[in-house]
Amino acid sequence: MKPPKYKDNEPHDQNASIQLNKLRAAVLGANDGIVSIAGLVVGVAGDTNQRSAIFTAGLAGILAGALSMAAGEYVSVSSQRDTEQSMLNKERYELKNYPKEELAELTQIYIKKGLSPATAATVARELSKKDSYAAHIDAELAINPKHLANPWHAAIASASAFLAGALLPILAIMLPPEHSRIIITFIATIFALILTGTLSAKFGNAPVKHAIVRVTTGGALAMAVTYAIGHIVGAAAF
Repeated sequence: MKPPKYKDNEPHDQNASIQLNKLRAAVLGANDGIVSIAGLVVGVAGDTNQRSAIFTAGLAGILAGALSMAAGEYVSVSSQRDTEQSMLNKERYELKNYPKEELAELTQIYIKKGLSPATAATVARELSKKDSYAAHIDAELAINPKHLANPWHAAIASASAFLAGALLPILAIMLPPEHSRIIITFIATIFALILTGTLSAKFGNAPVKHAIVRVTTGGALAMAVTYAIGHIVGAAAF
């Protein structure tokens, strides 16, 4: 029997992992937009039938949510990038001032990974001879300085994903006739959540059924609760 051919085009590099994480974040951001705006507009619709009031509330929610997502992602990724940059600078300083200690540290890393002390020492020396900085940041930090997270990219992607998800419930509540807008919004939102649940599960190699049940249950509950609150508050007639 012939051994299987080696495939050198599989996405094992760090960049492929980063791209996958971006896709997963986009799906989750869209899911947030769907659920939060669907809950908001359904809640307002439980209080009033006026399209202008529903649209104003939905638009305000979309803008506030997108800006909040963007700001939160920017701060989070900026902190992550600053931390990674600090770690890289520290490693560069240690390599310059303590080369022997760093070589010993790299050797110990490969020993812990299963290499014999002699082999680990050889690997550490050869990799350090070629590019000691690259060898150390890969083995110790698992950071690729060419692919540090970009806070602006993260902020724009997060806001865009939220906006994309939020468009569906706002259209579903505004376009249908008054007597059917709530049920159509419920159906459209559940359908969209099934789609995002499926995609998020596939990106994370998780069971699709469980992901769909989680997101649809949460979305349906959010809409039911906000609609009930809007109806009760509207009936109270402050």
